Amino acid sequence: MGRVTITTPDLWHHYGRIRAATDRAVPEAFHWTWSQDGGPGPEVLGGLTGLCVGDLGAGTARHAAYLVTRHQPTQVTALDASPAQHAMATDLYGHLAPRLRIVPSNVVDHLHAMTDTYDVLYSVFGAVDFTEPQELLPAASAALRPGGRLVFSTLAHYLSGAPAQPDAVAADIPAKTPDGEATTMRRWVLQEHVWTKLLDEAGFTDISTNVLPAAEAGPRTADTLLVMAFRPA
Repeated sequence: MGRVTITTPDLWHHYGRIRAATDRAVPEAFHWTWSQDGGPGPEVLGGLTGLCVGDLGAGTARHAAYLVTRHQPTQVTALDASPAQHAMATDLYGHLAPRLRIVPSNVVDHLHAMTDTYDVLYSVFGAVDFTEPQELLPAASAALRPGGRLVFSTLAHYLSGAPAQPDAVAADIPAKTPDGEATTMRRWVLQEHVWTKLLDEAGFTDISTNVLPAAEAGPRTADTLLVMAFRPA
């Protein structure tokens, strides 16, 4: 019997496509908040001069491009498993190589292969939201150099207004296949104490959380949970 190949639809095929067609500029600011219009900026990552940085679930790599052009890291690696996102990121910012490295990869697999490599890892509503945390967080800890930091922003509650989960469980949220068919994907929207527990179990220390309120009320607005943790030195 011939080999059976099973392909998984790229559920990020449509994301960011309209903006990519009209806005090719490197962003002028770096925001952690869901609304992308306020809150703290890249200073949360600490000084980046000469450091190796990884963007987990980088999408079209806009945040990574900002860091490469406005700070002095040795290199920023923009990771995303979506072929569509990788293609758009390469089209938009491939010219920033080699300081910007755009990598099409499952984040967990990449991190396992990069032990003691990164000084800083971050995610802006990226892979941390959409990857089993018991798999991703230990891999991130191992990929960081001793003393390295992980910073991520995630939803403080569901976009519907429902509270975040009190346990490490995912919810199915709406998504679309490349041909437009309705489907779902898993997203982890967890309470602060759950993230803290998961990070502690993954070997992180000096864990801190901060809720950044939405700038204004409205449908599909959300507070942001900003989380920072360190691999022990």
